[in-house]
Amino acid sequence: MKFIRFEVEGSKVYQGELTKDSVKQITGDLFSEWRYTGETFNICDVKLLAPLQPNQIIGIGANYVTKKEDLPSELPEIPVFFYKPTSSVIGPEEQIVIPKGIEQVKFESELAIIIGKEAKNVPESRVLDYVFGYTVGNDVTAPQFFHKDGHWTIGKSFDTFTPLGPVIETELDPFQVKVEAKLNGIEKQNSETELMIIPIRKMISYLTTVMTLKPGDVILTGSPIGAELVDAGAVIECEIKGIGILRNTFVTEKVGAKSS
Repeated sequence: MKFIRFEVEGSKVYQGELTKDSVKQITGDLFSEWRYTGETFNICDVKLLAPLQPNQIIGIGANYVTKKEDLPSELPEIPVFFYKPTSSVIGPEEQIVIPKGIEQVKFESELAIIIGKEAKNVPESRVLDYVFGYTVGNDVTAPQFFHKDGHWTIGKSFDTFTPLGPVIETELDPFQVKVEAKLNGIEKQNSETELMIIPIRKMISYLTTVMTLKPGDVILTGSPIGAELVDAGAVIECEIKGIGILRNTFVTEKVGAKSS
């Protein structure tokens, strides 16, 4: 199933199931009990939003190699994880804002995993039982703000730096997909998930030994080789077939922009 969040004519936010050319509105908790309302919309009449409001966002860094032969024989004892604020989330077609003081930021197309059940100390063999579904993420990064000692938080945390969408797909096989990205129509990233250094089962299982994962947690699984810095005006299309295309445009932060 494909789940979305959407607006109709700027009204309140709804949840729904996306079919071929229509949206069936649903109500309730997506991760426990939900039901159809009986209301249906034409897909052309709705504005897609980020498909969920995450509970928390956890990313893993430097997690792809170029080819299988480059995969390490031994995995790192402690993988590199980081947090991104939920305030950085935007949806399809929304603008990614380049912060004041810099001219470029980096796109990073990724497979995003949505946790559906509380998970603690889960063995690798059972990890997928706790996954609700998958979406496309763009882990936008401003490396100019990385701390000299290796801290990434500021460079990952600006508003608009976590586009998600267009849907949550619940029936995807995460081991049989490619993570792709096109910049202004030119392919920049195209890698199978088997090129991950820390595989999906291992990264989630490891996280559950450290923390309790909750429904609505989003795990960004790393970005393939090919991500690069881009300027304002660039259009990035992050794609995973079976989920869809997450398209956003980069813009310069407006001078004198007011806080909300």
